[in-house]
Amino acid sequence: MTDHAAGAPAPFDIAGRTVLVTGGARGIGRMLSEGLLRAGATVLFSARKPDAVATAEQELRDLATGIDGAGEVHGIAADIATEEGCQALVAAVRDHTDRLDGLVNNAGATWGAPFDEFPPAAWDKVLGVNVKTPFRLAQLLRPLLDVRGAAGLDPARIINLGSIDGLAVPNYENYSYAASKAAVHHLTKVLAKTLAPGILVNAVAPGPFPTKMMKWVLDDHGEEINRANPLGRVGRPEDITALVTFLLAPGSSYLTGLTIPLDGGLTSTMSVAMYDND
Repeated sequence: MTDHAAGAPAPFDIAGRTVLVTGGARGIGRMLSEGLLRAGATVLFSARKPDAVATAEQELRDLATGIDGAGEVHGIAADIATEEGCQALVAAVRDHTDRLDGLVNNAGATWGAPFDEFPPAAWDKVLGVNVKTPFRLAQLLRPLLDVRGAAGLDPARIINLGSIDGLAVPNYENYSYAASKAAVHHLTKVLAKTLAPGILVNAVAPGPFPTKMMKWVLDDHGEEINRANPLGRVGRPEDITALVTFLLAPGSSYLTGLTIPLDGGLTSTMSVAMYDND
């Protein structure tokens, strides 16, 4: 769609854009796959398990049939924790399109264990999936992302999913996860400088959302988490979809290198505990 009166693209319109969402079959990735599809984008999403991809793809296609202006959806099974999986994902994307307008690096891994029991494997797995894979996909998909700028359109986008655990000390012992998300936030800045002006790179740092990864925490501590949040709740699908849609849309074309907390003000309004020294 176009803002015909002004002769310029509508600032929040992503209809017709082709966007890849990694880890798009469940959790925040599924929220984004659905939200971007509703907004008229062609959504390519990946997940590791073929059965999960097939189920999510069918559910999203069924959803799209009842929405005026919805985009298209295509699921891709690929284990992007490996180099072979990254290469396979890129090949599949090329089978669907010769131009990519946005890459949403959402797929991630976590690991929790007490400090004295935290294993070396937890570092290899989590840093590999959460940091190395987004970098590698940016490398491999850059030619498809560059096509947008070469066509005289506003820049392509890369959006990295970080976490508030990379902004503040988490309440749970997830050492490699927290470190990896802090790394994602800094990698976002480095890539933003490297890939400008043709590709804008920003990050979103979500707080608690109702996902499978967070289920046990919300089941055990949901009321406590709500009370600690200035807005008194956890995130909703429309919260993450609205922000990512904006970052993909023309209205964000002067933003790059940012990490935006999406946590109801939790990290930005944190108080330092004060102690009586008497």
